[in-house]
Amino acid sequence: MRLRNKPWAVKLVNDYPESVLQNPDPEKKIDWTERFGNDHPIEIEVGSGKGHFITTLAKQNPDKNYVALELQTTAAGIILRTKLEEGLDNLQILRGDAADIDCFFDENTTDVIYLNFSDPWPKTRHEKRRLTYKSFLAKYEQVLKPDGHIEFKTDNSGLFAYSVQSMNNYGMHFDFVSVDLHHEKAEIVEKNIETEYEHKFAAKGNPIYALHASFDEK
Repeated sequence: MRLRNKPWAVKLVNDYPESVLQNPDPEKKIDWTERFGNDHPIEIEVGSGKGHFITTLAKQNPDKNYVALELQTTAAGIILRTKLEEGLDNLQILRGDAADIDCFFDENTTDVIYLNFSDPWPKTRHEKRRLTYKSFLAKYEQVLKPDGHIEFKTDNSGLFAYSVQSMNNYGMHFDFVSVDLHHEKAEIVEKNIETEYEHKFAAKGNPIYALHASFDEK
């Protein structure tokens, strides 16, 4: 969902280039060790929206680095505001297209990729835009470490069914699958970090679908 343009967010993003990379050159890999100032494990959220999920993760895990990959400048600004308020030095914001994820990260450098409430692109002619389409899976496989994995959540049953089939056809392994995440065992529910959309959808009684999947070791 596109956010309404907020001029303050655009200015904030432009004022903090050390925290936000905007439309980097896809021909040049990003030196994330230099950006973060350390070589801690990296986790990526593709399409971070307002950033509640990724900023909460960063706050809970100071020994890990997080990248919010987000195309919208307004969303990037909202995430950045939280980053600055919370002092989250282990969070970087990358304003770019998910289709270029393999250009922004070297091979075998990422531990987890989060796909939370991605656009379902329900029309068949838009299948290639879905973030679980096989061309995206190939890029994730390249970026992830051999023992890395994808964590996916959605409220859209059609996208969930499609994603399960797409990942299965690609030869991925499912480590966790749920068709009603908020009614799983207590320890699973307690560990779950809700996104803004997830809270909204769950409050309406909509089931939340989730899965964790990994690739064959390279």
